[in-house]
Amino acid sequence: MAGKNFKHGRGGVSPNLDKALDSFLKGVYRGSTLAMVDAGLVYWELGKIDQGIALYMKAAELGDPAGQCNLGISYLRVEPPNLKEAVKWLYKASTAGHARAQYQLALCLHQGRGVQRNLPEAAEWYLRAAEGGYVRAMYNASLCYSFGEGLTLSHSQARKWMKRAADRGHGKAQYEHGLRLFSKGDMVNAVLYLELATRAGETAATTVRNFVYQQLSATSRDRAMLLADTWQPLPSR
Repeated sequence: MAGKNFKHGRGGVSPNLDKALDSFLKGVYRGSTLAMVDAGLVYWELGKIDQGIALYMKAAELGDPAGQCNLGISYLRVEPPNLKEAVKWLYKASTAGHARAQYQLALCLHQGRGVQRNLPEAAEWYLRAAEGGYVRAMYNASLCYSFGEGLTLSHSQARKWMKRAADRGHGKAQYEHGLRLFSKGDMVNAVLYLELATRAGETAATTVRNFVYQQLSATSRDRAMLLADTWQPLPSR
């Protein structure tokens, strides 16, 4: 707990990565795989990549899915990447149910990175990660259903996952969902989602939002902006 407080500046203490690392390393010495992962993250933030990877490896070899996931992602990010090892560890974490690992594995399978390209398997992992609450995977699963890429074409499933991603703060999903609401004539909610997408940095949403906004009465405009100002993302699960 002390390590988390120092890392994030909670519990009345100022952020201090060195103190956070000291706290996490005490847990490492006690054999805590959670502390190994936390300390590995701090080492990455401090630019000490090799030490971070070493701790991820220690946690991964002890069977910790978060450690396996972070180790796999680390192998994707280092120069040069070690794609074979990345995919190996992402598979281990994915089969253990780690949603972020499932999403990263799906990307590898989708792009043919470190493994033979396999769209059906990629889509299956996107879907499993989405069901596990990983928001980016919800968006990708929606696209797979929308285009019949790796999953059976299903507009109803595509809409379901797009809205789930939008309601959890995914900017592109908010834009796509806003467009759909506009096409249905639900102008107030269309402006809501297009405004949320704009605030999330989706510049393409701005022009559409402005157009739809001009179609609304003053009362409806105020309502849409109030909804946007008070909007909170749903929990991922």
